[in-house]
Amino acid sequence: MSEDINKNQYSADSIQALEGMEHVRMRPSMYIGDVGVRGLHHLVYEVIDNSIDEALAGHCDKITVTINEDNSITTEDNGRGIPVGLHKKEGVSALEVVMTKIGAGGKFDKDSYKVSGGLHGVGVSCVNALSLNLKATVHREGKVWEQEYERGKAMYPVKSTGSTDKRGTIVTFKPDPQIFTQTLEYNYETLSSRMRELAFLNKGITVIIIDRREKDDKGEFITETFYSEEGLPEFIKYLDATREPIMQSVIAFEGEKNGVPVEVAMIYNTSYAENLHSYVNNINTHEGGTHLSGFRRGMTHTLKKYADESGMLDKLKFDIAGDDFREGLTAIISVKVAEPQFEGQTKTKLGNREVSSSVSQAVSEMLTDYLEEHPEDAKTIVQKVILAAQARHAAQKAREMVQRKTVMSIGGLPGKLSDCSEQDPAKCEVFLVEGDSAGGTAKQGRDRAFQAILPLRGKILNVEKAMQHKVFENEEIKNIFTALGVTIGTEEDSKALNLSKLRYHKIVIMCDADIDGSHIATLILTFFFRYMKELIESGHVYIATPPLYLVKKGQKKQYAWNDQERDTIAEQFGGSVSVQRYKGLGEMNASQLWDTTMNPDFRTLRQVQIDNGTEADRIFSMLMGDDVPPRREFIEKNAIYANIDA
Repeated sequence: MSEDINKNQYSADSIQALEGMEHVRMRPSMYIGDVGVRGLHHLVYEVIDNSIDEALAGHCDKITVTINEDNSITTEDNGRGIPVGLHKKEGVSALEVVMTKIGAGGKFDKDSYKVSGGLHGVGVSCVNALSLNLKATVHREGKVWEQEYERGKAMYPVKSTGSTDKRGTIVTFKPDPQIFTQTLEYNYETLSSRMRELAFLNKGITVIIIDRREKDDKGEFITETFYSEEGLPEFIKYLDATREPIMQSVIAFEGEKNGVPVEVAMIYNTSYAENLHSYVNNINTHEGGTHLSGFRRGMTHTLKKYADESGMLDKLKFDIAGDDFREGLTAIISVKVAEPQFEGQTKTKLGNREVSSSVSQAVSEMLTDYLEEHPEDAKTIVQKVILAAQARHAAQKAREMVQRKTVMSIGGLPGKLSDCSEQDPAKCEVFLVEGDSAGGTAKQGRDRAFQAILPLRGKILNVEKAMQHKVFENEEIKNIFTALGVTIGTEEDSKALNLSKLRYHKIVIMCDADIDGSHIATLILTFFFRYMKELIESGHVYIATPPLYLVKKGQKKQYAWNDQERDTIAEQFGGSVSVQRYKGLGEMNASQLWDTTMNPDFRTLRQVQIDNGTEADRIFSMLMGDDVPPRREFIEKNAIYANIDA
C-alpha cells in the first residue's frame, strides 16, 4: 500500500529540470514544428540562417549546401567563422557554447547582427541536439578549428587541426533516426526551392546546392547555383514567368523607412488571382501580419487617389473595394526587423505595429513615382481595377447563391452527395470522386458510418483561367462548397473560410491512377489552393492512392502501385503470372476499392502540404496557365511520379 502511495505522490522530486539540449530532444516539435518531412528540412534552414546572418552583416557572399550520399548535410560559407576563443562565463570555447547551449549565439548581440532569421534564436544548437552526429569546422584567423558532437554532446574540446588562408564555417550533420522516425531522406527540390528563394531575397549572394546522391547525363553530381543581381524584381519575374504582364516593368522599392529596411516589388498580369508573398528577415510569413496590411493600405490608398483624380471612375455606379486593386497582382514584401514579434510559435504572422506605417509609406512613395512616370501603365492598371470591380459585383450574386445553399439544412446538400451517418466532423471523411461510375463503386464499397462520397462530373473548371463569378457559378464547385459546409466569407475578405462549419476533417481527392486522373486531381488542387487554401494549411486535404495493377497466380494475389512493384511481385510469385491493369477506379469492384484505397487500416493517403507558398503559386500558375512549353518541360521532368503534390 505504502509503495503505491509513493509511486503516485507528486512532490518536488517529480519535477524534471531538463537542460536545454535534453528538452529539445524530448520536445523537438516545440522547436522545429514537427519531426516529419517538414521538420527534417527545417534543420537545414536553421544552419543556413547563420550563414545568411553573416551575409546580412556584410561578411559573407557565398553559401554552399551539399546533400551527401548518406543523406547527411554539409553547409559551408565564407563568413568570419564562428569565434573559437574562450567564453568567460561558460569556461569553454565560444564554438562549443554556440553548438551546445540553447539561446547562445551572436544574433543576441546587437553589435554583431542588426537583424537575423532563425527559429526563436535556438538555431544550430537545436540542430546539434537533433542530430546523430555533427561536425563543426571553422576557418578563422589563419587556423582550422574543429569539434564533433554526438546527439548534441561534445566528444572533445575544440582543437586546431592546421593552418589556412580561408575563412568561414563548415557544418556537417546527420539527423538522428531516434527523432526522425518517418523519414531521413532529403528532397532535393524542397531544398533547392528554399535556396533559390534565399538568393532572391538577399541579392548579391551566391547560393549553391549539390546533390551527391545523383549524377546528371555528364556523370557529374546534380548542382544548381543561384545568384540574383536585382533581388525582388527578378523574383517577381521568376514567379510570373508563365503569366502575361499588363505593364512595361516591375514596380520596385528598396530603402529604409522609420529605421525599418523595406523592399517591395509588384506587377499586374492578366490573371484573376491575387498572389502576395511576405517575408520578415527571410522568413516566409504566409499568414501575413503588419507588413502585409501596411502594403495593402499604402497600395489601395495611392491607387484609389490616382484613379479618382484621373476621372476614370466617374461613370462607375458603385465604389471600388480593396480587393479590386489586388486582382491580377503579384507582389513580394520583404522587411528586416531588429526585434520581430511573431504571433504563434510557427513564426507566420508579424505583430510589430511600427512596421505597418513604414511599409505603407514606402509603397505609397513607390507607386506615386511610378504612376507619374508611366501614364500608360497607370491607365491600364485603373482599367484592370474597374473590370475587377464589375466582376466582383457579379461574383457577389453568385457567392450569395452558394451561401444560401450552404447554410440550408441537410436537405440542401447536393443531390449527388452520399453522406455518412456520423455527426462528429473530426471522425468524418468525404471522397471527391471522378465520374459517376467510380462514384457508384465507391458508394458500394465505403463504410457508411463515417465515409461520404461526392462524385464530380468530368473535369472541374480550371479556376486559374476563370473570373471569380464564373468560379462561383460552376455547378461542381458549388457542390463542393455546399457539401463541405464552409462559408465563403464576406465581400471584403472573400478568401476567408469559416472552418468551424467544416463537415468533414478529411477531404480525399480520389481519381484514376493515370494521366487523366492526375489532371483532374491537379484541377481540384488548384481550386483548393486558390479558393480554400486554409483547408490545405489546416491539414484537411488528402490524395488517395489507388493501385495500378493486380498480380495473380493461382490463389495468390497482390496489388502493385507502380511498374517496379509489379515486376517485384511477379518475380516473387515465379513462373507465369496474370497481371490486371486498372485503367480507372470504375474497373475495380467495391470490395477491391475498399481493400486498397478506402480502408483506413490498409490504404495510403498522402496529405497535401504547402512547403513553399511562392513555389506552389508558381507551379500552379505554370501547370494551369496558357504557357505550354514550361508545362511540357515540367511534366517531362516529373513524369516518373504518378501524381503531382502541391
